[in-house]
Amino acid sequence: MTATVLVVDDDPVQRRLLDAMLKRFGYDVVATETGDEAVRLLGGAEGDRFDAVVLDLVMPDLDGMGVLAALRERGVETPVIVQTAHGSIETVVSAMRAGAVDFVVKPVGAERLQISIKNALKLGALEHELRHIKRRVSGQLGFRDLATKSPDMARVVRLAERAAKSSIPILIEGESGVGKEVLARAVQGSSDRRGKPFVTVNCGAIPHHLVESILFGHEKGAFTGATERHVGKFVEANGGTLFLDEVGELPLDAQVKLLRAIQESEVDPVGAKKSVRVDIRVISATNKSLLEQVKRAEFREDLYYRLNVFPITLPPLRQRREDIADLARGFLARFSAEEGKKLRGLSAEALNLLGSYDWPGNVRQLENALFRAVVLADSDELGVAEFPQIAAQVDGFDIRIPPAPAATARAAPNEQQPRIIQVPVRDPNAIDLVSGSDMRKLDDLEREIITFALAHYRGHMSEVSRKLGIGRSTLYRKLKDYGLIESDDASQGSDAA
Repeated sequence: MTATVLVVDDDPVQRRLLDAMLKRFGYDVVATETGDEAVRLLGGAEGDRFDAVVLDLVMPDLDGMGVLAALRERGVETPVIVQTAHGSIETVVSAMRAGAVDFVVKPVGAERLQISIKNALKLGALEHELRHIKRRVSGQLGFRDLATKSPDMARVVRLAERAAKSSIPILIEGESGVGKEVLARAVQGSSDRRGKPFVTVNCGAIPHHLVESILFGHEKGAFTGATERHVGKFVEANGGTLFLDEVGELPLDAQVKLLRAIQESEVDPVGAKKSVRVDIRVISATNKSLLEQVKRAEFREDLYYRLNVFPITLPPLRQRREDIADLARGFLARFSAEEGKKLRGLSAEALNLLGSYDWPGNVRQLENALFRAVVLADSDELGVAEFPQIAAQVDGFDIRIPPAPAATARAAPNEQQPRIIQVPVRDPNAIDLVSGSDMRKLDDLEREIITFALAHYRGHMSEVSRKLGIGRSTLYRKLKDYGLIESDDASQGSDAA
Protein backbone atom coordinates (compact mmCIF):
# COMPACT_ATOMS: atom_id res chain seq x y z
CA MET A 1 0.00 0.00 0.00
CA THR A 2 2.87 2.43 0.67
CA ALA A 3 4.74 4.25 -2.08
CA THR A 4 8.15 2.92 -3.12
CA VAL A 5 11.06 5.35 -3.47
CA LEU A 6 14.29 4.54 -5.33
CA VAL A 7 17.39 6.14 -3.77
CA VAL A 8 20.38 6.53 -6.12
CA ASP A 9 23.60 7.70 -4.43
CA ASP A 10 27.19 6.42 -4.52
CA ASP A 11 27.82 7.59 -0.91
CA PRO A 12 26.90 4.74 1.49
CA VAL A 13 26.39 7.17 4.40
CA GLN A 14 23.92 9.25 2.39
CA ARG A 15 22.10 6.09 1.27
CA ARG A 16 21.68 4.95 4.88
CA LEU A 17 20.48 8.39 6.00
CA LEU A 18 17.93 8.66 3.20
CA ASP A 19 16.81 5.06 3.72
CA ALA A 20 16.17 5.66 7.44
CA MET A 21 14.46 9.01 6.82
CA LEU A 22 12.14 7.72 4.09
CA LYS A 23 11.20 4.60 6.05
CA ARG A 24 10.36 6.85 9.02
CA PHE A 25 7.93 8.68 6.70
CA GLY A 26 6.25 5.34 5.90
CA TYR A 27 7.69 4.67 2.42
CA ASP A 28 9.24 1.49 1.06
CA VAL A 29 12.83 2.11 -0.07
CA VAL A 30 15.10 0.51 -2.66
CA ALA A 31 18.68 1.85 -2.73
CA THR A 32 21.34 1.58 -5.43
CA GLU A 33 24.81 3.12 -5.78
CA THR A 34 25.16 3.51 -9.56
CA GLY A 35 23.32 5.38 -12.27
CA ASP A 36 23.45 2.38 -14.62
CA GLU A 37 21.63 0.22 -12.07
CA ALA A 38 19.02 2.93 -11.58
CA VAL A 39 18.32 3.08 -15.33
CA ARG A 40 18.08 -0.71 -15.45
CA LEU A 41 15.59 -0.81 -12.57
CA LEU A 42 13.42 2.06 -13.80
CA GLY A 43 13.44 1.01 -17.44
CA GLY A 44 12.87 -2.69 -16.79
CA ALA A 45 9.76 -4.78 -16.41
CA GLU A 46 9.37 -3.83 -12.75
CA GLY A 47 9.95 -0.11 -13.25
CA ASP A 48 6.30 0.67 -12.53
CA ARG A 49 6.70 -0.34 -8.90
CA PHE A 50 8.69 2.84 -8.18
CA ASP A 51 6.63 5.93 -7.38
CA ALA A 52 9.49 8.44 -6.98
CA VAL A 53 13.27 8.69 -7.25
CA VAL A 54 15.82 10.56 -5.12
CA LEU A 55 18.84 10.95 -7.42
CA ASP A 56 22.34 12.21 -6.62
CA LEU A 57 23.76 14.34 -9.44
CA VAL A 58 27.45 13.70 -8.81
CA MET A 59 28.34 10.01 -9.26
CA PRO A 60 31.12 8.12 -11.03
CA ASP A 61 30.48 6.61 -14.47
CA LEU A 62 26.86 7.54 -15.27
CA ASP A 63 26.04 10.70 -13.27
CA GLY A 64 22.65 12.13 -12.38
CA MET A 65 22.26 14.17 -15.58
CA GLY A 66 23.07 11.06 -17.59
CA VAL A 67 20.42 9.11 -15.68
CA LEU A 68 17.82 11.80 -16.41
CA ALA A 69 18.71 11.75 -20.11
CA ALA A 70 18.49 7.94 -20.24
CA LEU A 71 15.10 7.92 -18.50
CA ARG A 72 13.73 10.51 -20.91
CA GLU A 73 15.02 8.49 -23.88
CA ARG A 74 13.25 5.37 -22.57
CA GLY A 75 10.00 7.21 -21.84
CA VAL A 76 10.18 6.61 -18.07
CA GLU A 77 7.83 9.09 -16.37
CA THR A 78 8.60 8.39 -12.68
CA PRO A 79 9.07 11.76 -10.87
CA VAL A 80 12.73 12.41 -9.95
CA ILE A 81 14.05 14.58 -7.11
CA VAL A 82 17.73 15.44 -7.59
CA GLN A 83 20.14 16.28 -4.79
CA THR A 84 23.69 17.58 -4.68
CA ALA A 85 26.08 19.30 -2.31
CA HIS A 86 26.39 22.31 -4.63
CA GLY A 87 23.08 24.02 -5.29
CA SER A 88 24.07 26.59 -7.95
CA ILE A 89 21.37 28.16 -10.11
CA GLU A 90 22.89 26.72 -13.29
CA THR A 91 22.78 23.21 -11.84
CA VAL A 92 19.15 23.59 -10.76
CA VAL A 93 18.08 24.91 -14.17
CA SER A 94 19.91 22.11 -16.01
CA ALA A 95 18.36 19.42 -13.79
CA MET A 96 14.84 20.82 -14.23
CA ARG A 97 15.25 21.03 -17.99
CA ALA A 98 16.45 17.42 -17.99
CA GLY A 99 13.17 16.32 -16.37
CA ALA A 100 13.61 16.58 -12.59
CA VAL A 101 10.55 17.70 -10.60
CA ASP A 102 12.42 19.08 -7.57
CA PHE A 103 15.89 19.90 -6.27
CA VAL A 104 17.32 19.56 -2.75
CA VAL A 105 20.75 20.38 -1.33
CA LYS A 106 22.73 17.97 0.85
CA PRO A 107 22.28 17.38 3.72
CA VAL A 108 18.53 17.63 3.21
CA GLY A 109 16.36 18.06 6.32
CA ALA A 110 13.59 15.62 7.15
CA GLU A 111 10.80 18.17 6.73
CA ARG A 112 12.10 19.41 3.38
CA LEU A 113 12.48 15.88 2.01
CA GLN A 114 9.02 14.81 3.17
CA ILE A 115 7.37 17.79 1.46
CA SER A 116 9.37 17.17 -1.70
CA ILE A 117 8.37 13.48 -1.85
CA LYS A 118 4.68 14.27 -1.31
CA ASN A 119 4.74 16.94 -4.02
CA ALA A 120 6.46 14.52 -6.40
CA LEU A 121 3.87 11.81 -5.77
CA LYS A 122 1.05 14.30 -6.30
CA LEU A 123 2.61 15.62 -9.52
CA GLY A 124 3.22 12.10 -10.81
CA ALA A 125 -0.40 11.09 -10.15
CA LEU A 126 -1.76 14.24 -11.83
CA GLU A 127 0.40 13.79 -14.92
CA HIS A 128 -0.66 10.13 -15.16
CA GLU A 129 -4.33 11.14 -15.02
CA LEU A 130 -3.86 13.82 -17.68
CA ARG A 131 -2.12 11.38 -20.00
CA HIS A 132 -4.84 8.81 -19.32
CA ILE A 133 -7.61 11.28 -20.24
CA LYS A 134 -5.86 12.53 -23.40
CA ARG A 135 -5.14 9.02 -24.67
CA ARG A 136 -8.65 7.85 -23.88
CA VAL A 137 -10.21 10.75 -25.82
CA SER A 138 -7.92 10.13 -28.80
CA GLY A 139 -8.49 6.36 -28.75
CA GLN A 140 -4.82 5.71 -27.96
CA LEU A 141 -5.11 4.38 -24.41
CA GLY A 142 -2.51 1.64 -24.01
CA PHE A 143 -1.36 -0.96 -21.52
CA ARG A 144 1.21 1.44 -20.05
CA ASP A 145 -1.78 3.39 -18.73
CA LEU A 146 -2.78 0.26 -16.78
CA ALA A 147 0.41 0.23 -14.72
CA THR A 148 -0.10 -2.24 -11.89
CA LYS A 149 1.82 -3.70 -8.97
CA SER A 150 -0.51 -6.69 -8.63
CA PRO A 151 0.69 -10.07 -9.98
CA ASP A 152 -2.91 -11.06 -10.83
CA MET A 153 -3.49 -7.87 -12.80
CA ALA A 154 -0.10 -8.16 -14.48
CA ARG A 155 -1.14 -11.57 -15.83
CA VAL A 156 -4.34 -10.02 -17.20
CA VAL A 157 -2.33 -7.31 -18.97
CA ARG A 158 0.00 -9.90 -20.51
CA LEU A 159 -2.99 -11.86 -21.85
CA ALA A 160 -4.60 -8.71 -23.25
CA GLU A 161 -1.32 -7.71 -24.95
CA ARG A 162 -1.36 -11.00 -26.86
CA ALA A 163 -4.99 -10.58 -27.85
CA ALA A 164 -4.38 -7.01 -29.06
CA LYS A 165 -2.07 -8.27 -31.82
CA SER A 166 -4.99 -9.88 -33.66
CA SER A 167 -8.71 -9.29 -34.23
CA ILE A 168 -9.78 -12.26 -32.11
CA PRO A 169 -13.11 -11.71 -30.26
CA ILE A 170 -12.53 -11.08 -26.53
CA LEU A 171 -14.90 -11.70 -23.62
CA ILE A 172 -13.96 -9.76 -20.47
CA GLU A 173 -15.47 -11.16 -17.30
CA GLY A 174 -15.44 -9.52 -13.89
CA GLU A 175 -17.49 -7.91 -11.17
CA SER A 176 -19.17 -4.59 -11.74
CA GLY A 177 -16.78 -1.65 -11.47
CA VAL A 178 -13.47 -3.51 -11.99
CA GLY A 179 -12.61 -1.57 -15.17
CA LYS A 180 -13.68 -3.82 -18.04
CA GLU A 181 -14.19 -0.92 -20.45
CA VAL A 182 -10.76 0.54 -19.58
CA LEU A 183 -9.14 -2.79 -20.46
CA ALA A 184 -11.10 -2.95 -23.71
CA ARG A 185 -9.90 0.57 -24.63
CA ALA A 186 -6.32 -0.45 -23.86
CA VAL A 187 -6.69 -3.43 -26.23
CA GLN A 188 -7.93 -1.11 -28.95
CA GLY A 189 -5.20 1.46 -28.28
CA SER A 190 -2.52 -1.22 -28.57
CA SER A 191 -3.85 -2.80 -31.77
CA ASP A 192 -3.74 -1.79 -35.43
CA ARG A 193 -7.17 -0.15 -34.89
CA ARG A 194 -5.58 2.49 -32.64
CA GLY A 195 -7.21 5.89 -33.10
CA LYS A 196 -10.22 4.36 -34.87
CA PRO A 197 -13.81 4.52 -33.47
CA PHE A 198 -14.45 2.84 -30.13
CA VAL A 199 -18.22 2.49 -29.71
CA THR A 200 -19.71 1.36 -26.40
CA VAL A 201 -23.13 -0.28 -26.12
CA ASN A 202 -24.65 -0.89 -22.68
CA CYS A 203 -26.82 -3.87 -23.57
CA GLY A 204 -28.62 -3.77 -20.22
CA ALA A 205 -29.84 -0.20 -20.74
CA ILE A 206 -31.45 -0.65 -24.17
CA PRO A 207 -35.26 -1.11 -24.24
CA HIS A 208 -36.01 -4.50 -25.76
CA HIS A 209 -38.09 -3.10 -28.61
CA LEU A 210 -35.25 -0.78 -29.69
CA VAL A 211 -32.33 -3.22 -29.53
CA GLU A 212 -32.33 -4.02 -33.26
CA SER A 213 -32.67 -0.37 -34.27
CA ILE A 214 -29.88 0.83 -31.97
CA LEU A 215 -27.45 -1.94 -32.91
CA PHE A 216 -28.11 -2.26 -36.64
CA GLY A 217 -29.82 1.02 -37.54
CA HIS A 218 -33.04 1.82 -39.38
CA GLU A 219 -34.26 3.71 -42.41
CA LYS A 220 -36.50 6.75 -42.26
CA GLY A 221 -40.15 5.68 -41.93
CA ALA A 222 -39.26 2.08 -41.10
CA PHE A 223 -41.61 2.20 -38.09
CA THR A 224 -43.74 4.67 -36.18
CA GLY A 225 -41.49 7.42 -34.84
CA ALA A 226 -38.62 6.74 -37.25
CA THR A 227 -38.48 10.30 -38.56
CA GLU A 228 -34.81 10.10 -39.49
CA ARG A 229 -32.34 7.54 -40.76
CA HIS A 230 -30.12 5.99 -38.05
CA VAL A 231 -26.93 4.10 -38.98
CA GLY A 232 -26.68 2.01 -35.78
CA LYS A 233 -23.77 1.14 -33.50
CA PHE A 234 -22.26 -1.48 -35.82
CA VAL A 235 -21.85 1.04 -38.64
CA GLU A 236 -20.61 3.72 -36.21
CA ALA A 237 -17.83 1.34 -35.14
CA ASN A 238 -16.83 0.47 -38.71
CA GLY A 239 -13.04 0.22 -38.89
CA GLY A 240 -12.74 0.24 -35.11
CA THR A 241 -14.04 -1.65 -32.07
CA LEU A 242 -17.55 -2.38 -30.80
CA PHE A 243 -17.68 -2.89 -27.03
CA LEU A 244 -20.78 -4.79 -25.90
CA ASP A 245 -21.04 -4.14 -22.17
CA GLU A 246 -23.25 -6.49 -20.10
CA VAL A 247 -23.89 -8.57 -23.21
CA GLY A 248 -25.77 -11.16 -21.14
CA GLU A 249 -28.69 -8.72 -20.82
CA LEU A 250 -29.57 -8.92 -24.53
CA PRO A 251 -32.96 -10.54 -25.28
CA LEU A 252 -32.89 -13.88 -27.11
CA ASP A 253 -34.36 -12.56 -30.37
CA ALA A 254 -31.66 -9.88 -30.56
CA GLN A 255 -28.98 -12.50 -29.87
CA VAL A 256 -29.90 -14.30 -33.11
CA LYS A 257 -29.35 -11.19 -35.20
CA LEU A 258 -26.18 -10.31 -33.30
CA LEU A 259 -24.76 -13.75 -34.08
CA ARG A 260 -25.41 -13.32 -37.81
CA ALA A 261 -23.92 -9.81 -37.82
CA ILE A 262 -20.70 -11.06 -36.22
CA GLN A 263 -20.45 -14.15 -38.42
CA GLU A 264 -21.19 -12.45 -41.73
CA SER A 265 -19.65 -9.03 -40.93
CA GLU A 266 -22.79 -7.34 -42.21
CA VAL A 267 -25.94 -5.87 -40.71
CA ASP A 268 -29.53 -5.46 -41.93
CA PRO A 269 -30.91 -2.06 -40.86
CA VAL A 270 -34.62 -2.06 -40.09
CA GLY A 271 -36.51 -1.15 -43.26
CA ALA A 272 -33.42 -1.34 -45.51
CA LYS A 273 -33.45 -3.19 -48.84
CA LYS A 274 -29.86 -4.47 -48.64
CA SER A 275 -27.27 -5.38 -46.07
CA VAL A 276 -24.39 -3.14 -45.02
CA ARG A 277 -20.83 -4.51 -44.76
CA VAL A 278 -18.89 -3.63 -41.61
CA ASP A 279 -15.30 -4.17 -40.47
CA ILE A 280 -15.28 -4.24 -36.68
CA ARG A 281 -13.64 -5.96 -33.77
CA VAL A 282 -16.07 -7.16 -31.09
CA ILE A 283 -15.11 -7.05 -27.41
CA SER A 284 -17.81 -8.19 -24.98
CA ALA A 285 -18.06 -7.83 -21.22
CA THR A 286 -20.23 -9.33 -18.52
CA ASN A 287 -20.47 -9.37 -14.72
CA LYS A 288 -22.42 -12.64 -14.83
CA SER A 289 -21.51 -16.16 -15.82
CA LEU A 290 -22.61 -16.52 -19.44
CA LEU A 291 -22.08 -20.27 -19.19
CA GLU A 292 -24.66 -20.47 -16.39
CA GLN A 293 -27.04 -18.38 -18.51
CA VAL A 294 -26.53 -20.85 -21.37
CA LYS A 295 -27.45 -23.73 -19.05
CA ARG A 296 -30.63 -21.88 -18.05
CA ALA A 297 -31.45 -21.21 -21.73
CA GLU A 298 -31.13 -17.45 -21.13
CA PHE A 299 -28.24 -17.05 -23.57
CA ARG A 300 -27.69 -18.73 -26.93
CA GLU A 301 -24.96 -21.35 -26.86
CA ASP A 302 -23.80 -20.61 -30.43
CA LEU A 303 -23.43 -16.90 -29.63
CA TYR A 304 -21.58 -17.75 -26.41
CA TYR A 305 -18.91 -19.69 -28.28
CA ARG A 306 -18.68 -16.94 -30.91
CA LEU A 307 -18.00 -14.28 -28.25
CA ASN A 308 -15.96 -16.39 -25.81
CA VAL A 309 -13.02 -17.05 -28.12
CA PHE A 310 -10.45 -15.30 -25.90
CA PRO A 311 -11.78 -14.98 -22.32
CA ILE A 312 -10.08 -12.61 -19.85
CA THR A 313 -11.14 -12.42 -16.19
CA LEU A 314 -10.45 -9.16 -14.36
CA PRO A 315 -9.76 -9.66 -10.62
CA PRO A 316 -11.77 -7.58 -8.12
CA LEU A 317 -10.00 -4.74 -6.32
CA ARG A 318 -9.82 -6.71 -3.04
CA GLN A 319 -7.56 -9.22 -4.82
CA ARG A 320 -5.16 -6.53 -6.04
CA ARG A 321 -4.76 -4.29 -3.03
CA GLU A 322 -1.30 -3.31 -4.25
CA ASP A 323 -2.97 -0.99 -6.77
CA ILE A 324 -5.26 0.84 -4.33
CA ALA A 325 -2.73 3.50 -3.32
CA ASP A 326 -1.82 4.44 -6.91
CA LEU A 327 -5.47 4.49 -7.98
CA ALA A 328 -6.38 6.65 -4.98
CA ARG A 329 -3.58 9.13 -5.71
CA GLY A 330 -4.68 9.37 -9.34
CA PHE A 331 -8.30 10.03 -8.42
CA LEU A 332 -7.19 12.54 -5.79
CA ALA A 333 -5.11 14.46 -8.33
CA ARG A 334 -7.96 14.57 -10.84
CA PHE A 335 -10.69 15.60 -8.43
CA SER A 336 -8.45 18.15 -6.70
CA ALA A 337 -7.90 19.83 -10.06
CA GLU A 338 -11.59 19.66 -10.97
CA GLU A 339 -12.73 21.05 -7.61
CA GLY A 340 -9.99 23.68 -7.42
CA LYS A 341 -8.56 22.36 -4.13
CA LYS A 342 -4.88 22.24 -3.21
CA LEU A 343 -4.52 18.79 -1.67
CA ARG A 344 -1.01 17.37 -1.36
CA GLY A 345 -1.96 13.73 -0.80
CA LEU A 346 -3.37 11.12 1.56
CA SER A 347 -2.09 10.45 5.05
CA ALA A 348 -0.51 7.10 5.89
CA GLU A 349 -3.53 6.27 8.08
CA ALA A 350 -5.93 7.00 5.20
CA LEU A 351 -3.97 4.78 2.81
CA ASN A 352 -3.94 2.02 5.43
CA LEU A 353 -7.72 2.37 5.77
CA LEU A 354 -8.32 2.21 2.02
CA GLY A 355 -6.07 -0.84 1.75
CA SER A 356 -7.93 -2.64 4.54
CA TYR A 357 -11.40 -2.26 2.99
CA ASP A 358 -12.82 -4.93 0.66
CA TRP A 359 -14.39 -2.55 -1.92
CA PRO A 360 -17.46 -4.50 -3.07
CA GLY A 361 -18.01 -1.81 -5.73
CA ASN A 362 -14.38 -2.16 -6.86
CA VAL A 363 -12.57 0.69 -8.68
CA ARG A 364 -15.78 2.62 -9.31
CA GLN A 365 -16.54 2.70 -5.58
CA LEU A 366 -12.98 3.81 -4.79
CA GLU A 367 -13.29 6.61 -7.35
CA ASN A 368 -16.55 7.84 -5.83
CA ALA A 369 -15.10 7.63 -2.30
CA LEU A 370 -12.17 9.86 -3.34
CA PHE A 371 -14.55 12.32 -5.00
CA ARG A 372 -16.56 12.65 -1.80
CA ALA A 373 -13.42 12.94 0.32
CA VAL A 374 -12.06 15.77 -1.83
CA VAL A 375 -15.33 17.67 -1.49
CA LEU A 376 -15.32 17.14 2.30
CA ALA A 377 -11.63 18.02 2.81
CA ASP A 378 -10.88 21.03 5.02
CA SER A 379 -7.10 20.58 5.28
CA ASP A 380 -4.42 20.04 2.65
CA GLU A 381 -4.26 16.27 3.22
CA LEU A 382 -6.95 13.58 3.19
CA GLY A 383 -7.15 11.62 6.43
CA VAL A 384 -9.36 8.92 7.90
CA ALA A 385 -12.00 11.52 8.83
CA GLU A 386 -12.72 12.15 5.12
CA PHE A 387 -13.81 8.50 4.69
CA PRO A 388 -16.41 8.01 7.46
CA GLN A 389 -18.48 5.35 5.67
CA ILE A 390 -15.37 3.29 4.91
CA ALA A 391 -13.93 3.71 8.42
CA ALA A 392 -17.18 2.54 9.97
CA GLN A 393 -16.81 -0.84 8.21
CA VAL A 394 -13.15 -1.54 9.00
CA ASP A 395 -12.00 -2.73 12.40
CA GLY A 396 -9.80 -0.24 14.19
CA PHE A 397 -10.95 2.76 12.14
CA ASP A 398 -14.49 3.33 13.44
CA ILE A 399 -15.26 7.06 13.68
CA ARG A 400 -17.93 7.50 16.30
CA ILE A 401 -19.91 10.72 16.37
CA PRO A 402 -21.93 11.24 19.59
CA PRO A 403 -25.67 11.24 18.77
CA ALA A 404 -27.79 14.30 19.40
CA PRO A 405 -29.89 14.09 22.59
CA ALA A 406 -33.22 12.46 21.88
CA ALA A 407 -36.37 14.46 22.55
CA THR A 408 -38.28 13.24 25.58
CA ALA A 409 -41.68 11.79 24.87
CA ARG A 410 -44.49 10.85 27.24
CA ALA A 411 -44.80 7.08 27.39
CA ALA A 412 -48.01 5.15 27.49
CA PRO A 413 -49.00 3.93 31.00
CA ASN A 414 -48.13 0.27 30.35
CA GLU A 415 -45.36 0.85 27.79
CA GLN A 416 -41.93 -0.25 28.94
CA GLN A 417 -39.26 2.29 28.02
CA PRO A 418 -35.85 1.15 26.78
CA ARG A 419 -33.00 1.63 29.22
CA ILE A 420 -30.77 4.52 28.14
CA ILE A 421 -27.11 4.40 29.16
CA GLN A 422 -25.29 7.70 28.78
CA VAL A 423 -21.58 7.33 28.14
CA PRO A 424 -19.51 10.49 28.58
CA VAL A 425 -17.57 11.40 25.44
CA ARG A 426 -14.00 12.49 26.12
CA ASP A 427 -12.36 15.05 23.86
CA PRO A 428 -9.49 13.12 22.19
CA ASN A 429 -7.42 16.32 22.21
CA ALA A 430 -7.75 16.86 25.97
CA ILE A 431 -4.62 16.51 28.14
CA ASP A 432 -4.84 14.93 31.57
CA LEU A 433 -3.32 17.17 34.25
CA VAL A 434 -3.61 14.57 37.00
CA SER A 435 -2.14 11.08 37.10
CA GLY A 436 -3.71 9.07 39.91
CA SER A 437 -3.94 11.50 42.80
CA ASP A 438 -0.90 13.62 41.87
CA MET A 439 -0.32 16.39 39.36
CA ARG A 440 1.72 15.39 36.33
CA LYS A 441 5.22 16.80 35.96
CA LEU A 442 5.72 19.87 33.78
CA ASP A 443 8.18 18.04 31.51
CA ASP A 444 5.62 15.31 30.80
CA LEU A 445 2.98 17.88 29.92
CA GLU A 446 5.36 19.81 27.68
CA ARG A 447 6.40 16.63 25.86
CA GLU A 448 2.75 15.70 25.26
CA ILE A 449 1.93 19.21 24.01
CA ILE A 450 4.84 19.19 21.55
CA THR A 451 3.92 15.67 20.34
CA PHE A 452 0.33 16.77 19.74
CA ALA A 453 1.48 19.92 17.90
CA LEU A 454 3.75 17.87 15.62
CA ALA A 455 0.86 15.58 14.68
CA HIS A 456 -1.66 18.44 14.39
CA TYR A 457 0.54 20.50 12.05
CA ARG A 458 1.84 17.38 10.25
CA GLY A 459 5.50 17.93 11.08
CA HIS A 460 5.77 21.49 9.72
CA MET A 461 8.43 22.74 12.14
CA SER A 462 8.03 26.42 11.30
CA GLU A 463 4.31 26.23 11.97
CA VAL A 464 4.80 24.25 15.21
CA SER A 465 7.36 26.68 16.61
CA ARG A 466 5.20 29.68 15.66
CA LYS A 467 2.03 28.25 17.20
CA LEU A 468 3.84 27.21 20.40
CA GLY A 469 5.54 30.61 20.67
CA ILE A 470 9.10 29.28 20.85
CA GLY A 471 12.12 29.60 18.60
CA ARG A 472 12.80 26.93 16.04
CA SER A 473 16.21 26.05 17.51
CA THR A 474 14.56 25.76 20.95
CA LEU A 475 11.94 23.46 19.44
CA TYR A 476 14.59 21.17 17.94
CA ARG A 477 16.48 21.09 21.23
CA LYS A 478 13.35 20.03 23.12
CA LEU A 479 12.60 17.40 20.47
CA LYS A 480 16.06 15.97 21.02
CA ASP A 481 15.74 16.13 24.83
CA TYR A 482 12.40 14.31 24.78
CA GLY A 483 13.62 11.67 22.29
CA LEU A 484 11.19 12.78 19.57
CA ILE A 485 13.90 13.29 16.96
CA GLU A 486 17.36 11.88 16.32
CA SER A 487 20.40 14.03 17.06
CA ASP A 488 21.38 14.31 13.38
CA ASP A 489 18.01 15.80 12.49
CA ALA A 490 18.22 18.15 15.48
CA SER A 491 21.59 19.52 14.42
CA GLN A 492 20.31 20.06 10.87
CA GLY A 493 17.24 21.84 12.17
CA SER A 494 19.32 24.10 14.42
CA ASP A 495 21.55 25.06 11.49
CA ALA A 496 18.50 25.74 9.31
CA ALA A 497 16.97 27.84 12.05
